[in-house]
Amino acid sequence: MSKADAFPFSAIVGQDEAKLALLIAAVDPSIGGVLIFGDRGTGKSTAVRALAALLPPMRVVVGCRYGCDPDQDRTTCVDDCPTRIAGAIVETTMAPVPVVDLPLGATEDRVVGALDLERALTQGVKAFEPGLLARAHRGFLYIDEANLLEDHLVDLLLDVAASGENVVEREGLSVRHPARFVLVGTGNPEEGELRPQLLDRFGLSVEVKTPDTLDARMEVVRRRDAFERDRTAFIAEWNDEDSRIRDKIIAARGRLAGISMPEATLRRAVELCMSLGTDGLRGELTLIRAARAAAALEGANDVEDRHLFQVAASALRHRLRRNPLDEAGSTVRVERAIEELWAA
Repeated sequence: MSKADAFPFSAIVGQDEAKLALLIAAVDPSIGGVLIFGDRGTGKSTAVRALAALLPPMRVVVGCRYGCDPDQDRTTCVDDCPTRIAGAIVETTMAPVPVVDLPLGATEDRVVGALDLERALTQGVKAFEPGLLARAHRGFLYIDEANLLEDHLVDLLLDVAASGENVVEREGLSVRHPARFVLVGTGNPEEGELRPQLLDRFGLSVEVKTPDTLDARMEVVRRRDAFERDRTAFIAEWNDEDSRIRDKIIAARGRLAGISMPEATLRRAVELCMSLGTDGLRGELTLIRAARAAAALEGANDVEDRHLFQVAASALRHRLRRNPLDEAGSTVRVERAIEELWAA
């Protein structure tokens, strides 16, 4: 299915937490990606592809295989990029934000890139064939069933996600190219847990459940049936709503840097993480960044307590230590800590 045929983002019923998390990642990619866990058939993949379809296009360098940013990647893109070739006329164009699927059975060469065998055999030239990480630069790398991903690919993703750069040294090649992307993973908790190292790399973790009311379930079925019967008409019906969300993302990106974090709100965020016993400081940093992006989407000038409430569960639920004396789920623990902290 092409982006033009994707189910409209605004037409998704419920999934408020997942939709907010994806919008936050679109506004501030530095948050570190989104992990969506839920039952089969709850529309996890639909939400990811719907977001990709409505994102505003990005400016890229014509002829660059890495979709580099003409304003930011001039010193980091590879040597065959027009921005690095002396005397080359650098042309730019608008291109859709890439959303690249990482298949569970993908080989390491397909992910990171490898020697271009065709050119090596026919021309005797050692040339690099970019992989999925290069295609995902400045976009989204999507992993369906992320909890089933092989360990060696998990290690690769950890290295690249931490550095924002892919380094390939093999078969006489030495290539370094930018690979900054938003990691989006989906999975079914019944099929196994995600490795803790990769889990912590996701900025936000959300839970998606099957609608539990008659009206909500009927509306999901009604909209999906209408979409499959006449996609063109259904997409046209929701086009204005999707356009409003796109404008909201653009405005939030422009507003993000100017949003302040009051000292009292920062104190609340740190106190919440301390009360939950989160390891390290990644929880606090993710919480305040996500709250700032939520404030930007709302059009606020400052981060307030309500923005922390909105994103606390998503930012912290996957960073909690297991407590054998507390059988409550991570979401309940976060909500309980918020109530205790704000009641004090």
